[in-house]
Amino acid sequence: MRRFCYTLLVVLALLPLSTLARPFVLILTPDDLSDTAPPSSESAADSGDTSDWDEFGDSDARLDDELDPGSWRPILEPDSGPEPKTEDEAVYYSGVGKMIAAASSGGPRVMEEAASEIEAAATAGNPLAQSALGFLYETGMMRERNKAKAFMYHYFATDGGNTQSKMVLAYTYSRQDMYDKAVELYAELAEIAVNSFLISKDSPVIEPVRLHNGAEENKEALRKSRGEEDEDFQILEYQAQKGNAAAMYKIGIFYYFGLRGLRRDRAKALLWFLKAVEKGEPRSMELLGEIYARGAGVERNYTKALEWLTLASQRLPSAYNGMGYLYVKGYGVEKKNYTKAKEYFEKAVDHDEAGGHYNLGVMYLKGVGVKRDVKLACNYFIMAAKEGQPKAFYQLAKMFHTGVGLKRNLPMATALYKLVAERGPWSSLSRWALESYLKGDVGKAFLLYSRMAELGYEVAQSNAAWILDKYRERSMCIGESGFCTDAERLQRAHSLWWQASEQGNEHAALLIGDAYYYGRGTERDYDRAAKAYMHAKSQSNAQAMFNLGYMHEHGQGLPFDLHLAKRYYDQALEIDSAAKLPVTLALTSLWIRKNYASSFLVDLVDSLPEVYPKVEAWVENVIMEEGNATILTLFVCLLTVLYLRERQRRHVAAAPEAALPLLPNEHGVLAAPH
Repeated sequence: MRRFCYTLLVVLALLPLSTLARPFVLILTPDDLSDTAPPSSESAADSGDTSDWDEFGDSDARLDDELDPGSWRPILEPDSGPEPKTEDEAVYYSGVGKMIAAASSGGPRVMEEAASEIEAAATAGNPLAQSALGFLYETGMMRERNKAKAFMYHYFATDGGNTQSKMVLAYTYSRQDMYDKAVELYAELAEIAVNSFLISKDSPVIEPVRLHNGAEENKEALRKSRGEEDEDFQILEYQAQKGNAAAMYKIGIFYYFGLRGLRRDRAKALLWFLKAVEKGEPRSMELLGEIYARGAGVERNYTKALEWLTLASQRLPSAYNGMGYLYVKGYGVEKKNYTKAKEYFEKAVDHDEAGGHYNLGVMYLKGVGVKRDVKLACNYFIMAAKEGQPKAFYQLAKMFHTGVGLKRNLPMATALYKLVAERGPWSSLSRWALESYLKGDVGKAFLLYSRMAELGYEVAQSNAAWILDKYRERSMCIGESGFCTDAERLQRAHSLWWQASEQGNEHAALLIGDAYYYGRGTERDYDRAAKAYMHAKSQSNAQAMFNLGYMHEHGQGLPFDLHLAKRYYDQALEIDSAAKLPVTLALTSLWIRKNYASSFLVDLVDSLPEVYPKVEAWVENVIMEEGNATILTLFVCLLTVLYLRERQRRHVAAAPEAALPLLPNEHGVLAAPH
């Protein structure tokens, strides 16, 4: 039995996180090993127990609408969604349609009609409508904000099988440290997500694009998300039309998974893949093998799947994973052959394929064709997780959840399940929200990000909050009785930033600190401000360190300590060289406070934060007013001319005296004449 390998640092690469949010870091040590013996160490080859290999199932691949009942796809993509099955469901979709229309341009009256229809369907027991009504109570749209009612309706919807309400409840439980309940829901949701993944390699995912970079719009990320209007995509399409096989494959991927701002179109994707394989493109062959094995967009055909995967494997080692899977299941081959499957997985491992590590891990975990070895399985899962294999994180989550292979750790299991669950079909909300934002429909984008934020997506929480702060009235924020008041908008933004900060968003933590420090949208609370800045500081945020230094210098929310204040100021400068000017001024303030503690200079320094806004307002409102600015400019020019003329006059007056020759005096010494 192989020894558990060292202390490992595994950095999650599931999602393209920006520097505003911490990457998920998982540290495992030998102490995490479970001493629990597995139920049986014998091989499962005779029993045929391959339940963990049912990623495809035994029937046609289910559509996203089946995996995510109540999805808003029929409203946002009218040509692709299913028809309502019942009258209550028709009322629900009518209400959702009006809700989205109200967010775009309809306003409070249309939103009230939407809320009434949704409430009527929810009262009739429709779980889809109950989930939507929970959303209205949670956000306070045309209903008094009531977390208890929101929870109740989401609870009923969860009982009815609504996956989005399950996401809401799981996130709610995890925020309250009720991990015993959160882990069960996230485990169920993560399994749904995993069953939709590819088997050969990590599946592309709808990337939740962050709209902002700090306080500014993230223009580069948005530019790359404009779909067919993006210049880079048009160049890629031109290359594909000219016969570039790699470009054909990339376009196929974009259409198949709905990436880079494109609507998902499997027919177009299949067309591009077929064109690419004519030119021998191996990644397209592998994808065709996956498509035929899954029966997604085509009739399922395991024989064709094996043929395409075999062709791809000649140049692409990841295809060995798909071939091994087919031999484990006995699909497209004469019979199950675990030995051959293991050989293919080992070939993938030889080429450092994360999927190979994962698949061998499952074989050893289940004892499929090999002697069961949970610790060795754990090692394989860790190797796959280091490469960002989401299914490996799912298996590690199960180990932490059940205590098999790793010591039972529900908080860790919950965090890992959540990361995988967020790749489920409900993540389509991100694509629709981004699409709306790029089209200038800020209100619809805000509504969709708000729904996604309720599900626990950190990126959506920060995007929704940023829209409120940047666009204000244009965000079409709807409150309890109409458009949001300034107080309602500030309170909602504060709540969203707070949730994002809890999940590691340093910009959000900084804004929360500012909100408590200045009393914006909440009561002034220096203690909470300090805690928020500490949270941002833990992520090496220079601004947060500067603020903590200032609070130590003035004893606000933190003990008065000039030495700690200097330490924080120095750390801010170490992290960000752009902080040199404010840090220099702060250190000057510290020096004055230390050496002239009883003098008027300290009072002068302390008065600056109050004086500066008044001076700034005077400059902006008086000096910078167009007419005044012109007069001031002319006045400065006049003073400059007068100064230069006076300087010239003095220079001319001094010149003759300086030009007089030096003559010897009566003592024979050179001197100027009198």
